[in-house]
Amino acid sequence: MELIAITDDQHSIEVLASKIIQIIDVVDYVHIREKSKKAIEIISLLNLLKMNKVDMKKIVLNDRLDIAIFANLSNIHLPGHGLPLVDVKEYFPNLRIGKSVHTLTEAIQAESDQADYALYGHCFETKCKAGLTPNGIEIIPEMKKTLTIPIYAVGGILPEHIQVLKENKIDGIAVMSGIFSSRNPLDAALQYFERCKLTYEQEI
Repeated sequence: MELIAITDDQHSIEVLASKIIQIIDVVDYVHIREKSKKAIEIISLLNLLKMNKVDMKKIVLNDRLDIAIFANLSNIHLPGHGLPLVDVKEYFPNLRIGKSVHTLTEAIQAESDQADYALYGHCFETKCKAGLTPNGIEIIPEMKKTLTIPIYAVGGILPEHIQVLKENKIDGIAVMSGIFSSRNPLDAALQYFERCKLTYEQEI
């Protein structure tokens, strides 16, 4: 099971870079989702990561195709309200492109539009979506039966949720506040990492 960390748009460039550098070796990807930051700030962040020898193939930029192309990144994630995936894939066929989905219909459309993976949520209650009813995990088995692309779960995921998500055949999880809002992001990331690994070892 893969582990994705999503930034929470709550830190300065310097602090955020430090947190990413701390966790980069124990996560599969880091999604940079900094809606309040200007393009030049995100570019500065990417430059800090490069200066510190971060594997940029693990970096995924949320929504900002312009910056991804400018910075020569390999991965971009499109939100539900973002650019049309099928057109982005046509113009940039070598990009690994993910899509946020909230229903089976949206997931089917994402695969039809040539998404490389779908990020489904929000699965559990979370402060990031306060007042909104979670979409739950009941639909995940049907998604896995219907789609061939990987499906990742996001939204309110705690380490103790990992076993039930694996039982539902999820390909990976994405965590925001559980890692980036932690006083010690590395310890938090390791808790998720160890649960993901333990889940697989239980099958052996």
